Amino acid sequence: MPALAVGEQAGAGSAFDPALGWRLHPQVAVRPEPFGALLYHFGTRKLSFLKNRTILAVVESLSEHADVRSALRAAGVEGPQEPSYLHALGVLADSNMLIQKDSQ
Repeated sequence: MPALAVGEQAGAGSAFDPALGWRLHPQVAVRPEPFGALLYHFGTRKLSFLKNRTILAVVESLSEHADVRSALRAAGVEGPQEPSYLHALGVLADSNMLIQKDSQ
């Protein structure tokens, strides 16, 4: 099951690097739902849907980990599951829901 359903795809020139630390943008609100969560960016007015609780756990814990893969492992995402979660996180980064830790 894909981790994200927003009707968007990560751009070919995506700056998302899973070897770096990431966090939620400060203008993003998270609303947990039984299916996963809704993310709303107050600056861009974009809405994203997280389709399961695992991706929600990853997104909420990103700032606590040195890099994305550490956050994925902590949430139990490994092996063949990892590419779909990396894609979902890349889409969130491309839509400015996630920013690098060292960004404002």
